[in-house]
This record gives sequence, C-alpha cells and structure tokens, in this order.
Amino acid sequence: MTRSIRRALAAGIVTIATASVMAAPPKPTIVLVHGAFAGSSSWNGVVAELIQQGYTVIAAANPLRSVATDGAYVAALARSVDGPVVLVGHSYGGAVISAAANGLPNAKALVFVAAFSPDQGESALALTAKFPGSTLPPTLAVPVKLADGGEDLYVQQDKFPQQFAADVPLAQAQTMAATQRPIKATALSEAAPAPAWKDLPSWAIYGTGDLNIPPQAMAFMAERAKAKRTVVVKDGSHALMVSHPREVAALIVEAARSSSRD
Repeated sequence: MTRSIRRALAAGIVTIATASVMAAPPKPTIVLVHGAFAGSSSWNGVVAELIQQGYTVIAAANPLRSVATDGAYVAALARSVDGPVVLVGHSYGGAVISAAANGLPNAKALVFVAAFSPDQGESALALTAKFPGSTLPPTLAVPVKLADGGEDLYVQQDKFPQQFAADVPLAQAQTMAATQRPIKATALSEAAPAPAWKDLPSWAIYGTGDLNIPPQAMAFMAERAKAKRTVVVKDGSHALMVSHPREVAALIVEAARSSSRD
C-alpha cells in the first residue's frame, strides 16, 4: 500500500469518526420540579448524581400556586433551554410537569418521583382519596389566610419527619420541615388539563412507605400512563429524592438516554 493511499484512508477514517461525534445527539437538560412542602434543595442529592454523569440540571422553583400557572411557569423555563429537556416531577410537581409538557416541542420524556400523573379533569386530592393509605390531612397546620381569600397549607413541623421523610435522618428531616414551601390549597383540588404523559414516554419511581400519596395510587397511575419502567423502593418515604438519590438519578438517566435514542 502506497503512502498516499494510507494517508487517504487515514483521512477518511478521521472524517467518519468526526462525523459520528458530530451526529451524536446532545444530552438533554434535566428539569427537576419539586412538589408541595418541599423546595428546590430537596433535589440536591439527585443533582449531584446527574452532574457527575455529565448532565446539565435545573431545579426549578415551583411557585405552588395552581396547576395551570405552575405548569406555564415550568413550560417557559423549559422553552428557554437550548435543546431537549427531560421533565422530572415530585409529588404535586408530577401534575405540573404533565401540564407543562403539553405542546412543548423540546420535552422528550417525563419522570414521576413519588408523584401524581393525573388524567384530564382529575385533581391531586381526588387521586389521593381514590385509594386508602394517606395520613397527610391530620398533619397539616392551621392554614395561612391569604390576601386574595385563599389559603396556604403547611405540614406541622413536629409531624413532618414521620409523615413526609421517615427514611431521612431526623436532623435533615427537621431542617426540611423548617424550610418547607407552602402550597395554595386550591391547587390540590384543581382539575388537571390534558396530560402530556399520553404523548410522551414516562418513567415512575415511588416507595412503599409513602404516607402522602398512597402507593396503590402511584402504581395505578404508572400503569395507566404505560410507564416504560416503574421502580418500587421498599419502605421508601414520600421524600424519595432525598433518601434514595442514586435510584432516582439512575431512572432519570435511563429516561434521558432513551429520549436521546428516539
């Protein structure tokens, strides 16, 4: 083989390799949406896992005012991202990401973490009441009256660790109780719009020790949404992203990789 032929072949191989790299789809940005009585920092462990694996992550500050307005807020945030996004919702945040992803061109997948995935017309309260097991109502504090006539809901701080985060170290759960974000009461009874999970692939993870959303309800919703995979964490609490960040992050990565191949 002459030197010129070898050079030509080498150049061709480099060109093919470069083209392959250029053709590789970009990693989606992961948008994390917390639910009621939590905050963006509840995702810290998951964020650390995802960043270590090379993902860009945004932990949105969910307003917790209404499904419609919170969904619009998250949708606007997702639209600002250059490239595909995977939306991840915890608890009430599941209803928010399903609303936000409706008609969102760069949304590629949904991940529900101990979360609601309501159908059109359903509310978080209705889905909670559909199955036995939630002990949340008696743990709520006296509602905070708002200027517009509405009410903000909190969990009583002394009851928060057992109710919300039973598998989280007590000191950490107490900090979560003190820094919890309230939800407007009407948001929990608001009817959901047409769900994005009917058009986008979804994944689900929840714990059998969840005292906020009955595990049976989450199993029902995951099956109805035809989740690509559902992970059930034995004795996992509602604060699954805090107590089991690796398992949650692993499922998010699975969804992100699947969406990159589609």
